[in-house]
Amino acid sequence: MILEHLADWFFMMVHPGIILFNVFGWMFRKTRKANLILLIITAFSWVVLGLWKGIGYCPFTDWHFEILRKLGETDLPDSYITYLISRITGWHPADSLVYTLTWIVFLLAFLISAAVNFIDWKRKKT
Repeated sequence: MILEHLADWFFMMVHPGIILFNVFGWMFRKTRKANLILLIITAFSWVVLGLWKGIGYCPFTDWHFEILRKLGETDLPDSYITYLISRITGWHPADSLVYTLTWIVFLLAFLISAAVNFIDWKRKKT
């Protein structure tokens, strides 16, 4: 069981870190390209892999939830964001709210990241 607890801890550090980097990584010039690449990978996972596994599919969620089931967790939500909110605050928001906000925040982050990367590229070019 110690390995499962360590894996849970790992996912509770890394996965939210990835989410935060997706949302805010465009803010720092040095991380903008990596942010855009990660956003594209995330979109690929959610949409392309999602065609087989369900739209919004994330392998990190899949792996973490597998660990949590081994630790005895039941009734895990479909959304990792819902899980995080619930685990951190105890509040279980409606799935529709979480899905809507997740997609809005993702699309905004993607559009901003694409824009600032384009601006950086144009500046370098001139």
